[in-house]
Amino acid sequence: MAARGVSKLGKVSVYDSVEPPTCISCGKPVNPSERAVSFYCPNCGVMLLWRCNKCRTQMITYKCPNCGFEGP
Repeated sequence: MAARGVSKLGKVSVYDSVEPPTCISCGKPVNPSERAVSFYCPNCGVMLLWRCNKCRTQMITYKCPNCGFEGP
């Protein structure tokens, strides 16, 4: 059985919707044209974290959902 959005041949359908990443600090969707950043957790290196430009420039804290690491 193929995953949702992926055909049996492993190709993604152009008709499936794609959800944008969300900011780890504020929870809002990250706009593709925004100056956001993505990085792996500096502690565990497992989770890919996204931060919007506003949270990044205002140094709002974030918390890794995998290991609990908190950063500015």
